[in-house]
Amino acid sequence: MELLPRSPAEFGSARYWDRFFRQRGRRPFEWYGAFPELCPVLHKYVRPRDKVLVVGCGNSELSEQMYDMGVCEDITNIDISDAVIRQMRERSASTRPKMSYLLMDMLQMDFPDAHFQVVLDKGTLDALLTDEEEATLAKVDQMFAEISRVLQVGGRYLCVSLAQAHVLKKAVEYFSQEGWVVRVHQVASSGDKQQFVLPVFVYVMTKFRKIPGSAAQILEICPEEQDKPMRVESAERLVAAVKDRQHYALLCSQISKTPCREQLFLDLCDKESGKPRYTLHVVDSPSVKPSRDNHFAIFIIPQGRETEWLFGTEEGRRQLAASAGFGRLLTVALHREQHYEGMAGIQAELSGKVMELAPPSLPARQQVPFLSVGGDIGVRAVRHCGSSPLSGEFVVEDVRGDGTCYFRRLIFLQNRNVVQSEARLLAPIPLPGQKKRRKDKKKPSPTEPPGAIDKSYLCCEHHKAMVAGLCLLGGPDALPGELAVLVVGLGGGSLPLFVHDYFSQARVAVVEIDPSMLEVAMRWFGFSQGDRMQVHISDGLDYVAKLAAEAPAQYDAIMFDVDSKDLTVGMSCPPPAFVEKPFLQKVKTILKPEGVFVLNLVCRDAGLKESVLAALKDVFPLLYTRSIQGEVNEILFCQ
Repeated sequence: MELLPRSPAEFGSARYWDRFFRQRGRRPFEWYGAFPELCPVLHKYVRPRDKVLVVGCGNSELSEQMYDMGVCEDITNIDISDAVIRQMRERSASTRPKMSYLLMDMLQMDFPDAHFQVVLDKGTLDALLTDEEEATLAKVDQMFAEISRVLQVGGRYLCVSLAQAHVLKKAVEYFSQEGWVVRVHQVASSGDKQQFVLPVFVYVMTKFRKIPGSAAQILEICPEEQDKPMRVESAERLVAAVKDRQHYALLCSQISKTPCREQLFLDLCDKESGKPRYTLHVVDSPSVKPSRDNHFAIFIIPQGRETEWLFGTEEGRRQLAASAGFGRLLTVALHREQHYEGMAGIQAELSGKVMELAPPSLPARQQVPFLSVGGDIGVRAVRHCGSSPLSGEFVVEDVRGDGTCYFRRLIFLQNRNVVQSEARLLAPIPLPGQKKRRKDKKKPSPTEPPGAIDKSYLCCEHHKAMVAGLCLLGGPDALPGELAVLVVGLGGGSLPLFVHDYFSQARVAVVEIDPSMLEVAMRWFGFSQGDRMQVHISDGLDYVAKLAAEAPAQYDAIMFDVDSKDLTVGMSCPPPAFVEKPFLQKVKTILKPEGVFVLNLVCRDAGLKESVLAALKDVFPLLYTRSIQGEVNEILFCQ
């Protein structure tokens, strides 16, 4: 501890470094970035005949190892500490004749212009840029200006750094504005992670002549697992990409030492597109008694089933981990935009990465099993992609459920973990990866649904509960001869279709704000209009208000199944305006005296939920609630 400076400013003091190296003696001091880790990057950007300048060399062995391993020999090392320069001269004088050590300040170097092809900096910029005070930034600007002066055009400034946000941002902005190409490499780790958990980066700044009037910037990042650089649009995006990798390293370090009290999740992205390819959840089960083979397992969630309670909720994943009998279970969800080469392909792709998330109890060389339902990755076929100004981007997809049943789903991509509408298909249909049984080669028309919808089956548990609420009108004999029902929110149309078909005397009016949803319901979910089924494209708030003013007391049942587009509110169904007291009074106005108002409530905000219930109780004398097991949904019945 006595080797540490009293203040960050001492990192730039020659007196501090003289004292540091005298106290440390001849032991090499490597802050981070040992030669085996840096070697691939050095070989890529340093040629054997290059003249190399190492600024702030200290007593690191990096220059000596570069010399001995044949990376290059014409290496000039400078430092402001006289003690370390004398020490390093003694160490290399007889064995490395082409390498020199000079006492020199990098802020004011004696070399001529364009003298070097490479300037190498290992931790020196980090030590100098300890804060963002004006005096510190002025020194950094002076350092960069001197490096730029002594480098030839086409030369490279290699800066080994921990890439703190302010350090990286300063370097990137300075050199990119000078017209240099900036590339950031993440160094593959091989050191002691117990000592240092943060990843090491190398900034590679290549000098080009500045073109007057040109604002073009070339900024790239190379993750440790690939050599091909990825272009980024701005310095801010580059800093953010580095920050993501730092957070991942800290996460891996944290969960490699202690069990997770809470479930952690992260996305692994596709290298080419940058879009999420896998979503991982780390689930620890302290109650599982450890044995030789039950420390760690990977569970691949079949495609299309990631929204199911068992896989899509914390409690579900906790039960899955406990029933699987592993101390740590890593669940892996597959994304619909990606293509996967079966279970073996996924296992090969993930094997290296998931081991970074292994628990501390995992024995060395322990084989980790990959698990799934039925041993495969499931089936998902995207039938339609669309977008609307109101609902945003959405997809219609067919998935295989548990067993041999197939389902069609509508998903709004702004909330991709929620199934907006779902319908069961009457028979299995040919999907990718399956053999077709038909001998004829005639392809179905792309404009027609590939399978018929089972209109008699309600997939959503909250829809079943909403339909059951019609029993509050009385038994079959007590129901009015003609049942007038208003449904606000169409989606795929499953709820109004079921009411229409099951109650032969029902006349159903549906209000839907988004005309795109009507098109989706008719094309992909078997919905149709007729004498007893009419859809009104309108805002539900306006439609109800108009009815309340013109035609009160006309509906036996009113059903609200409306999603909220505002994800910042703790209530995703309905939008808050639908449960404000003045609007609820209008709902009551258009309801017949013995009618029932059924509301699908999805609210995670306890305070907001209490206020909703209070408003409903103020308007309706009777209020019944039914929770949906395993879901946030609650169905409210008001009379």
